[in-house]
Amino acid sequence: MFNPADEDFLRPLRQDLPARVFKEITEDYLLEPRGKFRGQGVLLSPENTEQVAAIITAAAAHRVPVIPYGGGTGLVGGQVSEDLQQPIILSLERMNKIRATYPAENTMIAEAGAILADVQTAAAQQDRLFPLSLASQGSARIGGNLSSNAGGVNVLRYGNARDLTLGIEAVMPNGQIFNGLTRLRKDNTGYDLRHLLIGAEGTLGVITAATLKLFPRPSDRATALLVVPDPAAALALYALAGDILGQGISAFELLNETGLNFLSEKMPHVRQPFNVPPKWSVLVDVGLFRDNAASEGIEALFGAGQDAGLVIDGVVAQSDAQVEQIWNVRESIPAANRLVGAIASHDISLPLGAIAEFVASAPDKLAALGQFRINCFGHLGDGNLHYNVYPPKGANRDDYHSVAPKVTRLIHDLVADYGGSFSAEHGIGRLKVAELERYGDPVKLSAMRAIKAALDPKGIMNPGVMLRG
Repeated sequence: MFNPADEDFLRPLRQDLPARVFKEITEDYLLEPRGKFRGQGVLLSPENTEQVAAIITAAAAHRVPVIPYGGGTGLVGGQVSEDLQQPIILSLERMNKIRATYPAENTMIAEAGAILADVQTAAAQQDRLFPLSLASQGSARIGGNLSSNAGGVNVLRYGNARDLTLGIEAVMPNGQIFNGLTRLRKDNTGYDLRHLLIGAEGTLGVITAATLKLFPRPSDRATALLVVPDPAAALALYALAGDILGQGISAFELLNETGLNFLSEKMPHVRQPFNVPPKWSVLVDVGLFRDNAASEGIEALFGAGQDAGLVIDGVVAQSDAQVEQIWNVRESIPAANRLVGAIASHDISLPLGAIAEFVASAPDKLAALGQFRINCFGHLGDGNLHYNVYPPKGANRDDYHSVAPKVTRLIHDLVADYGGSFSAEHGIGRLKVAELERYGDPVKLSAMRAIKAALDPKGIMNPGVMLRG
């Protein structure tokens, strides 16, 4: 079906493009972070949109598959293929410029290869905030963030990557350039290709630049870690926080003692606020625009939560250093998880009203499959939980290979029963294609296949991602 990016294909491109576009490939581009996929390919790293268009035009003419590559931080195998013979791995790392910033408009135009942390810094230099925030922000790139519609800790207040984008520039599967870098907030002129390409995981084209939304920087910030009896109390506290703090809540994160114990076990240098990890706690982050309003508000939430029996104990950060310490705990949990080694990891979302019942019922159902440790944590305010299952302490996860698919099927079936999603923020990639086929609405899947066939009739764009080839 496809042809390899062999020397016969590359020779004409070498005549048209600078030699530095053709990079020696290394292991970093071939292995996804969890080690579940190892690919192969020819690495091309263009410097501008016209060079991307030249590469895609040639690939379309010769039916050579193209795998767009951002920061390589994706967790569902969208950036790596084991099945394709010598595809193009198209890295946009050299396209990393901030093309323009318009602080009065609260907009910025950034190229797809710009590292997320650098975009945040560029916004801060203009006294603005770009709120997308991920654990991998030091290496994740904007193009990948948009292609996967990344979430993170600030979705509650600011939305996903899709909500932070006004316009995009992209190269379509036939090599044509879509010039959609609008700075307009109202533009009802037909189908919105921006929203079609964002979240498409590189299957409908290559995003090369984006117009991003910026926001005023909150003048006052407060952070607290509050101990709660259970997830039901955490959800009631969230509702109370909305009454007291309104739209000022930036993050409302649920933490479980298992994750904190993993930190103590594997990363003891990470300082934790409590000597004995609480069974359940929530990290609340507030940003307001009046001096001391945030700290006053979070103290009011602490007191009201105690009065209502929703808060057992807590720590309110008294300095920037303490804010950093509390957030370091939350952001270090995924690294500790990896060091322990999960049997099965799940990126799920649920209606808020179903979360407490799901969390209470899932362990009993899992017990039918064996004895496990469960680390349930995540972005409670937007319903996104990371529900990860581990072997008992002292056991080897390699002994659980046969049970892992059963664990995932049980969790995903239960999530579906509650009207949730098996993929909240990580995407589909190659890892979850079968899950999409099992749980996806058939009409939606049919429409997706029709869109793919219309825009990419030769199927060269990231084959095997989202939809089977």
